[in-house]
Amino acid sequence: MSSVKVSRWLKNAGMLALLLPAGWVTANTETKDTTSADNSQQGYERQVRVNDFINELVKDHEFDPEALQGLLTKAETKQSILDAISRPAERRLTWKEYSKIFLTSKRTHQGVQFMRKHRALLERAEMKYGVDKEVIVAIIGVETFYGRITGSYRVMDALSTLGFDYPPRAEFFRKQLKEFLILAREEGVDPFSLKGSYAGAMGMPQFIPSSFRAYAVDFDGDNKRNIWDNPADVIGSVANYFKVHGWEKNQPVVMKVKAEGEAYKEVLNKSLKPEHTVSQLAQLGFTSLQKTDYKGMANAIKLEGARGTEHWLGLNNFYVITRYNHSRLYAMAVHQLSQAIKKADQQE
Repeated sequence: MSSVKVSRWLKNAGMLALLLPAGWVTANTETKDTTSADNSQQGYERQVRVNDFINELVKDHEFDPEALQGLLTKAETKQSILDAISRPAERRLTWKEYSKIFLTSKRTHQGVQFMRKHRALLERAEMKYGVDKEVIVAIIGVETFYGRITGSYRVMDALSTLGFDYPPRAEFFRKQLKEFLILAREEGVDPFSLKGSYAGAMGMPQFIPSSFRAYAVDFDGDNKRNIWDNPADVIGSVANYFKVHGWEKNQPVVMKVKAEGEAYKEVLNKSLKPEHTVSQLAQLGFTSLQKTDYKGMANAIKLEGARGTEHWLGLNNFYVITRYNHSRLYAMAVHQLSQAIKKADQQE
């Protein structure tokens, strides 16, 4: 049967069901199809969520209800997205394992190439936002390998799938879908033209929609904020993100330390946010292995590296990197990649 005939048959069958006497289907079926009933209930609940979502955007943001319904109907539910976000978490990586992914000669070399190609933009961003250019480059390098791996899902499909068909985090993703639709209207783009990760992170810096609306900038003056294929806007947006979150120019990110005694163990990996002064941590048994006069707040970090246990103090700028991704390993990878790129750029 052709797809057209199947579609017509399904439509007619649905209309016929509305005309039949109540109870006819179950009375004339040998077994009750509980799976169909469950699917029907899930479909009803999903439609209620969709209708509530539409009503919210119409009321609060003056969207056209029919246009919204058309967009959401066109969005495709992707099982591969649900599989990706629902699969059991992989075993926790150690720093030794994690660093091998990002601290490679290839990623460093291509970071140098990216920095040299866009040096003028990076230096302008550094001057305007006070964020070191190698840190901007390292973020882009860790996130998408300098724009090579940005995601192939339509953002509409990703966010609608997770917003309406993934209960554990549906509220968060519906919020991001709302932000995305507002974003598309503000930027004057077709929402189906924008692609990203299975979780709706977008472009070279992998901004989620709320981050795009809050931090993305038009850095080349073309009246668009394009983080997909415009390096100027990508660089400016990453720099702005860091500035807003409190990056301190020309300040260290971490301090390598040795730890002695027992008291220091109580504060290891307790918080991403700096909660103790460096002097307080020194009293607990941490001694700096490098010359520094940093007197700000810090937290104590323990990592399992290639040569055994490493102890670090994460300073304010380390915390700022974790605002981009709430992971000590991520922040350390960005920092060390930035330092490798800076060193390689000076040597080559």
